[in-house]
Amino acid sequence: MTILSPGEAIGRLRADRDILLARVTGLTEEQLDADYLVDSGPLGDFCRSLHDLIAHVLMWEEINLAVLTEAAAGRQHWSLDPRWEDPAVGRALNIGGVEAGRHLPASLLLHRSASVHDAIVADLSRFGEESWDSPGLGAVTQRVWTVPGNPAYWHAAIHLGQVPSIPPAAGRRP
Repeated sequence: MTILSPGEAIGRLRADRDILLARVTGLTEEQLDADYLVDSGPLGDFCRSLHDLIAHVLMWEEINLAVLTEAAAGRQHWSLDPRWEDPAVGRALNIGGVEAGRHLPASLLLHRSASVHDAIVADLSRFGEESWDSPGLGAVTQRVWTVPGNPAYWHAAIHLGQVPSIPPAAGRRP
C-alpha cells in the first residue's frame, strides 16, 4: 500500500468535501430529504436522500477524527478492534448513524460537518513526515479513510459517483 503524505490526504479530504457541498449547497430541507439514489458502499444501501448522505459522511468523519486523535496519542480506537470491523456490525453502525441524522435538520449536520472537517485538517496539518511515519500514523489514517476497493480519502465522492481520476504523484511512499 502506498501511503499518501499529510498534504495529499488533506487535499483529497478537501476535494471530497467540496464535491459534497457542490451537490447540496442551496438546496432546501425538502430537496435534501427527497429520494436520491446514492451509490452504495461495500456495506449496502442505507442512504435514501442527500440528507442521509450528509449524516453518513459526518458520522464516518467523526469516528475517523477520533481514530486520528487516539493514534496520535499512541492508543487504538475502539473501531479498529476486529469485533467492530465485521461487515454486519459496520452496516448496523451506518444504519444507526443515518437514522440519528434524520432527526436533525440538514443545516445543523452541515454546520457540525464543517467543524469536524476543520478539526481533521488542523490535526493532519500538524503532522510532519517524521511523526506521520514513525508510529504508523499515516498508515492508520489512510486505512480508516479508505472505503474498501476505492482510492484513499474519498467518501462523499464515492457515494455521489464523482471520484476524480488520480494521477500518480511524486513523493508517495510504498
